[in-house]
Amino acid sequence: MTLKRVVVTGLGALTPIGNSVQEYWDGLVAGKSGADFITRFDAAKFKTKFACEVKNFDPASVIDKKEVRRMDAFLHYAIAAVEEAVQDAKISREIVDYRRVGVLWASGIGGIKTFEEEVTNFVKGDGTPRFNPFFIPKMISDIAAGMISIRYGFMGPNFAIVSACASSTHALITALDIIRLGRADMVVAGGSEAAVTAPGIGGFNAMKALSERNDSPQTASRPFDLDRDGFVLGEGAGAIILEEYEHAVKRGAKIYAELAGGGMTADAYHMTAPHPEGLGVTLVMHEALKDAKMNTGDIDYVNVHGTSTPIGDPQEVLAIQNVFGEHAYNLNISSTKSMTGHLLGAAGAIEAIASILALQYGIVPPTINHFTDDPAFDPKLNLTFNKAQTREMNAVLSNTFGFGGHNASVIFKKLG
Repeated sequence: MTLKRVVVTGLGALTPIGNSVQEYWDGLVAGKSGADFITRFDAAKFKTKFACEVKNFDPASVIDKKEVRRMDAFLHYAIAAVEEAVQDAKISREIVDYRRVGVLWASGIGGIKTFEEEVTNFVKGDGTPRFNPFFIPKMISDIAAGMISIRYGFMGPNFAIVSACASSTHALITALDIIRLGRADMVVAGGSEAAVTAPGIGGFNAMKALSERNDSPQTASRPFDLDRDGFVLGEGAGAIILEEYEHAVKRGAKIYAELAGGGMTADAYHMTAPHPEGLGVTLVMHEALKDAKMNTGDIDYVNVHGTSTPIGDPQEVLAIQNVFGEHAYNLNISSTKSMTGHLLGAAGAIEAIASILALQYGIVPPTINHFTDDPAFDPKLNLTFNKAQTREMNAVLSNTFGFGGHNASVIFKKLG
């Protein structure tokens, strides 16, 4: 059978550097850091006292006040991003069959704050099991997909995807396949995360995964820098409206780019550490190129997973060199996590948005906070340090990897 083409017709973002797609993009181009000291809870006794929080966001601006209390923050973020994307795509019942619109929403953790509050209240009580009746619905990761469909009436394929930090990229690839096969005309795909909590920071601290650069939060996320010491936890959401090409053309939709293909692999190596030779990561980029029917020379920019960890960054760059060979020196490579921090299950979605906008505007967002070269990286590679760079682009690739060895890559290209 002939697979249908899939395009991007709407975007929505709520991030640590901007509460809309335009604010987010402006922050990326300006090299803005979203890191600062934590306000969500008292982090004085924690090894890491900072994070990339969403700022100046009132969930009541998009959700009824009574409903706000019945939702965890990860769902607040999801609805805000989806509302922007739906408005951007100009979706209405008059022109779209809502029975053919799906929702694939991702979260690596889901309602961790809700879980913390309910268990804490129980432990501090007299042992009587008094739990909020919304405890379970607020906590479970799939509730975002369900509530988005209820809010808009979207009746197509609807479920959640959980694969740690690869979650929302897996959502995009799964949505791509659903539309290709004709199971839906349109899918709302993306992810949200609200893990800047005591368990979130404390848990990652215990793993020694987070930066502890408390004297300079804004410069703590420094991918590829010699003195990188871990990632910075972020929060927020990204939503992407994917649509069958002919369907989009027929209704006169604005088309940002084509989602040309995606790859999915496993390291099959370790619970949290990447494969030392980058085998799974190498394979996933090959799979994405194969799925997109593209050659390595077709790619202009790679938005890397690039978390700012001592081990992960070199192995990803090694994999890029293994895949692209000499063409690696023609690529722009950058990590937008240097600005947003790591949004865990939402990372793939907001980084896909960054990749789509880079393609549209011909601007590569920078890897900020580079101070000292690391000899582990070939100096001839263009890691787009500190300042955005302009270049003509036809295709971009975005990587995300998750604990458990989950790897996912997507390729967006200009419509041709």
